[in-house]
Amino acid sequence: MSDFPRIFIGATRKSSGKTLVSIGLLAAFVRRGLTVQPFKKGPDYIDPRWLAAAAGRDCHNLDFFMMGQEVILNNFFRYAQGADLSLLEGNMGLFDGQDLQGGDCGAALAALLQTPVLLVVDCQGLARGVAPLVAGHLHFPGGEWIQGIVLNNLASARQEKKLVDALQHYCPVPILGRLPRDRMVAIEERHLGLEPAGERDGLSQRLAAMGDLVAEHLDLEKILQLARQAPALEPPSAPLPLLTHIAHPAVGQAGQQVAYVTDRAFHFYYPENLQALREEGVELLPLSFLNRETVPDVAGLYIGGGFPEMFMDALAANQPLMADLRQKIAAGLPVYAECGGLMVLAEEMHWQGHTAPMIGALPIAIRMGSRPQGYGYMELEGCQAGVWPGPGRRVACHEFHYSQVTRIGAEVRFAYRVVRGHGIDGQHDGLLFRNVLASYAHIHADAAPGWARFLAGFWRS
Repeated sequence: MSDFPRIFIGATRKSSGKTLVSIGLLAAFVRRGLTVQPFKKGPDYIDPRWLAAAAGRDCHNLDFFMMGQEVILNNFFRYAQGADLSLLEGNMGLFDGQDLQGGDCGAALAALLQTPVLLVVDCQGLARGVAPLVAGHLHFPGGEWIQGIVLNNLASARQEKKLVDALQHYCPVPILGRLPRDRMVAIEERHLGLEPAGERDGLSQRLAAMGDLVAEHLDLEKILQLARQAPALEPPSAPLPLLTHIAHPAVGQAGQQVAYVTDRAFHFYYPENLQALREEGVELLPLSFLNRETVPDVAGLYIGGGFPEMFMDALAANQPLMADLRQKIAAGLPVYAECGGLMVLAEEMHWQGHTAPMIGALPIAIRMGSRPQGYGYMELEGCQAGVWPGPGRRVACHEFHYSQVTRIGAEVRFAYRVVRGHGIDGQHDGLLFRNVLASYAHIHADAAPGWARFLAGFWRS
């Protein structure tokens, strides 16, 4: 039996149902009393929130571009310790990635961690043609890690029989699940991916329904057996110190309190980032922009990403909070913001023919579009002395935004030069205005040495 039982949930393409399968498996195994550690391949906030909710513990991202292989290995060993099972959900299709040789795809991650793959196949419109689709995956480089198939989105018993007959005849891999089409447990998709967990009421009931569906239609015992048969993994002989856990004295003042905005509009935070800040002496206090009227007396404010456009009117209607924020920021409250946080700091936001006032801490205007303005990996280079990462230093990160800055005041400076990606204008990112630093870039602490220490000092000053 493997000392790190693990299973990788992949798919033939994106939107095939691998998140549904992953959530359902987590919920079903937790219900059996197992401790299950979720991981998500690639940069993502939304799927990990669903996975974390189902597992009852933080989900951790594993990404080749931002972290590299050694940090991926270190993070897996760190967070998988003590779990009865680790579940890794892929992104896009199993072989999709930017590297022509496949070095950054889901199959490459499964190979690096020597993890059996459960391949989810969206069967809408398929019959006998499922066989060459699956056979192609099995015989493509990396396909040897595919150890089981889940047929999803089955429309009828007649279609199911055709699919099963074809696969059993042509493809030597067991079918471990047959999921019928079920609109009741479907997760709505929107412009940045799936609807976030917890945005609507009834999250526990939805998770339970997904667990029920998967437990009924997937062979949990065989999947667990497959995970337990994963090869033994040798930890790195000289493990790298995790960038979020380097031992050093904290520069933040003891008990330094910083509010971070977490509610239905703002919830894009990597757990490693929050932990890195805590290790720098920052005490993080949760704050909602939707149901609070004042900001507590704190040393600083951290506004992560999210969907402020979906709550634009509710944010604008909370005038007591907006007025309190404007006053405190004008008086010197240091603010760090990413993406959605940048948007809410603007003077106004335009979306779908409607304009709403925002906080007004930045002399900018925001317009939401119908197409991505920046979507994918970024590489930034610092261009301001005293502002992380420093002039000439580069950092790997990512961006996901449909909004654009349509007006910028003359006093605003840029903190970063965009080497890869789009940022504010295709060349720059990171708006610096008085005591505010706001960017479209999403930073992951494991790819950003010095980020947490800089922020602790920024909020302390």
